Amino acid sequence: MLKSREETITHILFCDENEYIEKNFEEKRETPIIQEAYQQLLEYFSGTRTKFELSISPEGTEFQKKVWNALRDIPYGETRSYKEIATFIGNEKASRAVGNANNKNPIPIIIPCHRVIGANGKLVGYAGGLDKKKKLLDIEAI
Repeated sequence: MLKSREETITHILFCDENEYIEKNFEEKRETPIIQEAYQQLLEYFSGTRTKFELSISPEGTEFQKKVWNALRDIPYGETRSYKEIATFIGNEKASRAVGNANNKNPIPIIIPCHRVIGANGKLVGYAGGLDKKKKLLDIEAI
């Protein structure tokens, strides 16, 4: 489910199909930004979009925002380790904190926290579930 404030995306929430239908039946407010985000997500899932062009406004701490900005720099089809992200933001010992920031990411997929993996190359941690993380990485042929 997509949420927005004014003309910016604030949340993408994972939910099952029945929950999605119930929530959208109750709260049917499709704004232009929601429609555009939906279209871009469809293109991403079909493999025709590699970069999102949307106004987003994630709410979080300064550290979380720093991590989320770093995630947006990970190119489509590539991954980084938690330690690489920690080093990139200037705090190489903050791998665990980077993981916690990933877990709090309010706009998954658009802020691609699924592209962050363990130092050993294994899939670890994903708020939406490792099955979803694997599917997202499969879309990107990683």
